[in-house]
Amino acid sequence: MAVLTRKTPAAGAAPSALDTLRPVTTPELIELQLRPAGLLPRALAFLLDFGLRTGVLVFASTALTSLEGFGQGIALLLWFVLEWFYPVLFEVLGKGATPGKRALGLKVLHDDGTPVAWGPSLTRNLLRAADFLPFMYLFGALSCLLHSEFRRLGDIVAGTVVVYAEKNTGLPRIPEVEPIAPAAPLDRATQRALIGFAERANTLTEARREELAELLPHLGNTYGTQPANRLLGLANYLIGRRA
Repeated sequence: MAVLTRKTPAAGAAPSALDTLRPVTTPELIELQLRPAGLLPRALAFLLDFGLRTGVLVFASTALTSLEGFGQGIALLLWFVLEWFYPVLFEVLGKGATPGKRALGLKVLHDDGTPVAWGPSLTRNLLRAADFLPFMYLFGALSCLLHSEFRRLGDIVAGTVVVYAEKNTGLPRIPEVEPIAPAAPLDRATQRALIGFAERANTLTEARREELAELLPHLGNTYGTQPANRLLGLANYLIGRRA
């Protein structure tokens, strides 16, 4: 289980090439693990949104044909609104996701993990003109491929990031055992590892629990308990349970 062995970077640190998780701490001091979305899912989301916008524009243009010049003016105005404000409205009012992004399980956030606001959303979408250069979003694609968090130019300037939206599956249940106070203060990475182990304990076989528990022998072999139960006891203590 990677949570017991992976070194957790400091909040705000750039992810490594093999681990694109971005740990952030919100202004409310809530720790999040953001997973930036790569070029392919972002491109597919864009194509879905483009198809939706095109469908709306074609339908409206057909319906306005009878109005001749006035109808053409309305169609042009609609095209302008759909092209430049469609993404902004959905990103700000739709919890960071246009219909295309929602279909791919993506959303836009500030790079500190907070919901995107009007200014940054407008900035990132207006700069699609720069990302389009010299043709077919070449600059934007190259920026996504070269950036460690797959950001296009608009994201870099606006301070935003496109991430996978985490599904709300409810809080994991940590098995209740007798809490064990650690013999010495534990650093943040070790506390995360312990709680992560305890959250997944119910999904593991007993043999697998013991195997993973052996990865943390320094947490005290003097308690006279099985290693897995010892870790569960420490985790119970860390989340505030007391005997």
